[in-house]
Order: sequence, then structure tokens, then C-alpha cells
Amino acid sequence: MNDQQAATKSARAAGSQTLARGLTALGVVADAPQGLTVQEVAERLGVHRTIVSRILTTLADFHLVTRAGDGRYRAGAGTVVLARGYAAGLRDAVLPVLRRAAEELGATVALIAEEGDEAVAVAVVEPQSVDYHLAYRVGSRNPLGVGAAGLALASLHPPFPGEAAELAAIREQGYAGTYGQVEPGAHGVAVPLRLPDPATRLCINLITAREALARDAVPRMLAAAEEIRVLADGVA
Repeated sequence: MNDQQAATKSARAAGSQTLARGLTALGVVADAPQGLTVQEVAERLGVHRTIVSRILTTLADFHLVTRAGDGRYRAGAGTVVLARGYAAGLRDAVLPVLRRAAEELGATVALIAEEGDEAVAVAVVEPQSVDYHLAYRVGSRNPLGVGAAGLALASLHPPFPGEAAELAAIREQGYAGTYGQVEPGAHGVAVPLRLPDPATRLCINLITAREALARDAVPRMLAAAEEIRVLADGVA
């Protein structure tokens, strides 16, 4: 092996090590809903914090992680882009399910995805069978843990100390119901989707101004979520 070949091999090895460390860092940050400091990531990777700082800075440049005001790193919006190859196929597959539910219930039904620390609407279906209904647009964002959809998505994370008390109830009963948390006068009903890939966190969400409709919609929303779970098994 000549000097050039040796240098090329060494460069490839260094590049592979950097990539492996970057992917490992992304994985440990994504698995920590409360976020991790540079030092905590360094300890988990077993490397110096200076190396980890460079890795996290690069991941942040590509929006794969984000540094919050508390100095802790959390999964960034770019992780959702990586998952969209799967989620996009699922989104297309579930649209008929959402349409049927929206028409039967006479209310807007949406597919909501977790993106960093936000709940983002990735598909919204409005009923055509009623003259009046509440609606919102694709791309609408609300904080994770706020409103029915935000709570439903938060419930898909493993339990952790200090989490909102209602998350345990949501995990047990299979849905979240709220009033006025995101929009004054609006009731929300959201069902977290238990999918083959636990890293893809989605829920379906209904919004209405009618309390009785929100209450009566729970069985139909649970049934829609089960339809989607079956579809997801086929897409995975």
C-alpha cells in the first residue's frame, strides 16, 4: 500500500468514526425528551465534551437537534424530515380514514406529528356535510404537551419524573380530551397512534365547538386510530 492509499484509508476510517459518533449522539438526544447537556452526551458517548460540542453544532446546523434556552439539546425538526419517507406513505394511506371520520362526526379531523418540541398538523380534513365547523391549516404548530394533540403526542414518550399528571390517564384510556387550551371555546379529542416505529410519533385530532360532539366522538376516534394502526402495519 502506497502513502496515498494509506492516507485515503485513514481518512475513510476517520470519516466513518465521525459519522458513527454523530448518529449515536443524535440517537441519545432523540431518546431524551427532557434534553441533554453537552457533558451528558459526552458521558454517554465516552468522548471529550469538545468533540461532542462540534458534533452537536453540526447536527444543529442541519436542524437535527436544537439547543433550548436551558442549554440542553433536544431532537430538532430535521428528524421529522428524515422520517417523512415513512410518514408520507402513511399520511396518504390514512387520508380516507380521516375523511370518513370527519364526515361522520361533522368536525375537522387532522393527523398531527411531533416535530421537536411542537405538535404540527401534517394533514387536515374538513367535513363537507355541515355548514359550520372549526378548522385550521396544515403546518399549524402548538407546543408539545398543550392541547389534546400535544398531550396525546407527549403520552407516546416513556414516563419520566415530573411529567404532566394527565399523561398517565391518557396512556390508560387511549385518548386526550381538552377544552380551550389552544383555541378559546374549542374542544379537542386526540388519539395517540401506536405505530410499528416508536420513533414516529403521530396522533389524530378532532376539534369542535360542541361539547357533546367531542364527548360522543371518542369511540369513533378510537376506531379510526385502530384502522390506521392496521394500515401502518402494511406500510411499515
